[in-house]
Amino acid sequence: MSQPVDTAVSAVRTYIAQHRVAFLDDLTEWLRIPSVSAQPDHAPDVRHSADWLAAKLKETGFPTAEVWPTPGAPAVYAEWPSADPEAPTVLVYGHHDVQPAAREDGWDSEPFEPVVRDGRLYARGAADDKGQVFFHTLGVRAHLAATGRTTPAVHLKLLIEGEEESGSPHFRALVEEHADRLTADAVIVSDTGMWSEDTPTVCTGMRGLAECEIRLYGPDQDVHSGSFGGAVPNPATAVARLVAALHDEHARVAIPGFYDGVVELTDRERELFAELPFDEDQWLRTAKSHGTRGEAGYSTLERVWARPTAEVNGIGGGYQGPGSKTIIPSSAMVKLSFRLVAGQDPEHVREAVGAWVPGELPDGIRHEITFSPATRPCLTPLDHPALQSVVRAMGRAFGTPVRFTREGGSGPAADLQDVLGAPVLFLGISVPSDGWHAPDEKVDLDLLLKGVETSAYLWGDLAEHWRHAP
Repeated sequence: MSQPVDTAVSAVRTYIAQHRVAFLDDLTEWLRIPSVSAQPDHAPDVRHSADWLAAKLKETGFPTAEVWPTPGAPAVYAEWPSADPEAPTVLVYGHHDVQPAAREDGWDSEPFEPVVRDGRLYARGAADDKGQVFFHTLGVRAHLAATGRTTPAVHLKLLIEGEEESGSPHFRALVEEHADRLTADAVIVSDTGMWSEDTPTVCTGMRGLAECEIRLYGPDQDVHSGSFGGAVPNPATAVARLVAALHDEHARVAIPGFYDGVVELTDRERELFAELPFDEDQWLRTAKSHGTRGEAGYSTLERVWARPTAEVNGIGGGYQGPGSKTIIPSSAMVKLSFRLVAGQDPEHVREAVGAWVPGELPDGIRHEITFSPATRPCLTPLDHPALQSVVRAMGRAFGTPVRFTREGGSGPAADLQDVLGAPVLFLGISVPSDGWHAPDEKVDLDLLLKGVETSAYLWGDLAEHWRHAP
């Protein structure tokens, strides 16, 4: 017995096929703009990229498309209201700046001259993040064409920043400044990826990040280790002992209060992670490492995605040159980073670290702690209606069950959740082999068009199943 034809799917795919060439031509034009936010010489290119996108969004049909300046690189804001006043409001986040790239880095072609080889588009920004931002332009037009609408089924907004690859130093202030215009029931982040080409996945959360540098001071200057060693405290020894005290024998962070508020994995989430086709040996090769290590009682994926961590990023003190220099150094330092999970408050972690350090130091050692701005974690429950819409839309596009992941890293999306009070959902089609930040960055064109298709289905699904914000 033949399966019934899904006319909406057929209409969306027909529209995408008809406009595929023009879509890729436009994306190629955008990829030629070397919008490298980290390099001051490219500041005009980043501005050009923002102007180009704003113009293209107006051409797409967005009645509002503006370039928002910041003290650094500009962002792009666009809005397309629905004719339905009760429709949910959805904000799409991405970024238009890219990592530095040059042919001599190991590229097989010029990084800002896009080329297609074996069904893959190679260029800096192809996956991270211009390709994944741009698929929403064709996606919303396919949505309109397939439904006969003149406006989207949701109130659709876009915020595409220009400094993500430089740490988003002005992003939170930008969101706070424009919070009234950015208000949304849900945020869709299209700056992420899937497990693999044949295992479509939706990310449900990202870890937060807190960083600090701790400096220890002993003698007022380096002193002779023969004359004074064993009789005065050594900052280098103290910093080593401090690092050794950071974890217990089960690799748990030993700072009192560090785990306060942590949202534990549910049994269902652990089951879903375990269903993924995870090859630990392959993962270790990717990690350039020779064994796993982490908090006892958790799998590798659980440790990376859903458990908080404390890592030593750098440590130093005393003489570092060739040969020996028999001194007790006057100072030593360590740089620490803490990945945080849902339920943890970065300010509370900062206070906990600040209270813990003095108790681990001997008399005669002074210390200073400097914290960098923190990023909050974000997590959306599996049963959230907006998340279920993303899963249904992606499943419809790929024709296969969609699984769940999290991200071990951190990003500015949490600022949107924090300021706007809206859940963050992740919609990305990139795969690990796409080489973000590496030579020969690429995106698979078939997957890119699946992103277009997912976007086309998503707006109607959200409007149908989530008409009022909770």
